[in-house]
Amino acid sequence: MGATRESNPLYAKVELTLASEIAAGVLPPRSQLPTEDRLIERFGVSRTTVRKAIENLVARGLVEIRRGVGTFVAQPKIIQELTELTGFVEDMQALGRTPTARLLDSQIVPADADVARQLAVSPGSLVMRIQRVRLADGLAMSFDETYLPRELGEKIVTHDLETEPIFALLEERYHLPLIEAEYRLEAITATPTVAQALAVEPGNPVFLIERTSYTEGSRPIDYERLHYRGDLIRFITRLSRRPRARS
Repeated sequence: MGATRESNPLYAKVELTLASEIAAGVLPPRSQLPTEDRLIERFGVSRTTVRKAIENLVARGLVEIRRGVGTFVAQPKIIQELTELTGFVEDMQALGRTPTARLLDSQIVPADADVARQLAVSPGSLVMRIQRVRLADGLAMSFDETYLPRELGEKIVTHDLETEPIFALLEERYHLPLIEAEYRLEAITATPTVAQALAVEPGNPVFLIERTSYTEGSRPIDYERLHYRGDLIRFITRLSRRPRARS
């Protein structure tokens, strides 16, 4: 009997029940879990048992603790494949999400060393910087900084960038086909500016994707710094192994 109790501890039963209710939608994403006292009363267990069950649910990514507020069901991560050059709107529509955007700022700025290198201009050259928050089903997913050559950027900002994707404008309005792009991914923590845009705490995990898109003639025309919430998205890709030379 002792082995049976040990293999099925009380906290595991509480954890399993709550996880099942989350999976079934009884506890939907972003909803608040009952308080510790309510869970203690419901399951007839100790506070230590409840806290251990919640701790395991946090480790599994099913719930998140907001200090001073409570415990909430986590938003399921979006799984996005990195297999071809696509924009945010295309990505979210393919996943059945509703994409929207909020324009924060657009202005002409001097290109720093990184921007200059990616757009193949001299450091200090004037470029257009566009800052937006990209949302999926109303939830802020990424804070994007887009840099364009000045002349092109001045045309792009005349459009409604909260409804018109920049990729679509480049290709359909200005006849600049996007041929390929170089991606660079890095795990960072949210700066105060990024945190405010994404409605998270400074220091939270963020995926930084730097993407330089090229048109015909290998000419770079769009450089982006995309800051994705690390708790809301997972990127996957499939790689082929290069054939080994036969000896």
